[in-house]
Amino acid sequence: MITIWRYFLGGRTTLLYSERFLDYNLGPSHPLRPVRVKLTHDLILSKGLLKEDEIMITVPRVASEEEILLFHEKEYVRLVQMYSERGSGLLDAGDTPAFKGCFEATSLVVGASLEACDNIMGGKFTHAFNPSGGLHHAHPERASGFCIFNDPAISVNYLKTKYKIRRLVYMDIDAHHGDGVMYGYYNDPSLLDIDFHENGKYIFPGTGFPDETGEKEAKGLKLNIPLLPGTGDEAYLKAFHKLIPDIVRKFRPEIILVQCGADGHANDRLAHLRMTTNTYEEVVSEMHNLAHELCEGRFLLFGGGGYTIANVPRVWTVALATLAGKTLDNEIPERWSREFRELTGEDPPNALRDRLTNDDSKTISEVDNVLEELAGYLAK
Repeated sequence: MITIWRYFLGGRTTLLYSERFLDYNLGPSHPLRPVRVKLTHDLILSKGLLKEDEIMITVPRVASEEEILLFHEKEYVRLVQMYSERGSGLLDAGDTPAFKGCFEATSLVVGASLEACDNIMGGKFTHAFNPSGGLHHAHPERASGFCIFNDPAISVNYLKTKYKIRRLVYMDIDAHHGDGVMYGYYNDPSLLDIDFHENGKYIFPGTGFPDETGEKEAKGLKLNIPLLPGTGDEAYLKAFHKLIPDIVRKFRPEIILVQCGADGHANDRLAHLRMTTNTYEEVVSEMHNLAHELCEGRFLLFGGGGYTIANVPRVWTVALATLAGKTLDNEIPERWSREFRELTGEDPPNALRDRLTNDDSKTISEVDNVLEELAGYLAK
């Protein structure tokens, strides 16, 4: 629920943005279309959010090789550099092709997330959003699922090493399981990793089941909530509110990170969930409230997936407004609609928000089953 925390606890917010984010381009026919990040920036701008007393732009920097090595293996980084100079090659089984300048492009995405960390931990801003980030599938030794370098995973170790953070919450609401982050920190008790995603039986990467709860000292700190195709707002939010606030409060994080992939939205081209902007708004609001309650408001929001272009800018604009404690009307500005049509060749959305979806009894009961199963594994 949206609580009073949102209304009396503020904090300055920054949006990390550069036109160079468009350089992370896997090809004209690839489903990950960089124009979605520009359209997000432009919708945020057209809704009047980019004002000095509300949300400020921070121009990102490029991450250093040393920073990238906080998570990735040196041999893999060298491979990316080589393929980047060549302008061709496959960085995984085929979903993530190399392109000319891919090393620099993905280093900028990482740098944006690290700049966000610095802004938050240095006290310049309380909240930050990197819409180009959230590349959560990359593993230490390889690319995966459109992700070359894993900026959330690098950010976790950056916060631990530079700022001596000892308790972090990473929540991932992308439709696809954030396998690179979870398995990269599977034995790490400093990271509480919570991942809501479509069941891996139906979707890439095929992982993230309730029995995967971490190992050694991190046992019970990796939580997977796989959802049936067709799951919408009602079932999703029921699980979220039943599980998340108490677990986060018990862990008492020093900072909260949320990967906000928009591919859980209804009619996404690569996933089968049925969420609307309402779920994203409520999840970000509650995590924002918890950040103010537990860790002085420190909250880093990443982008992520999202392959139906009409959904992504709306989801992320609503998420950023919620994080900044701003209320937006439902209008889509005409100027932005024209730009959307020109850049995508598709019809623009009619409204900023969607109507709340109700779930059928099957998805609601399945969510109850998943939570019961997860509780059983956590009790062991």
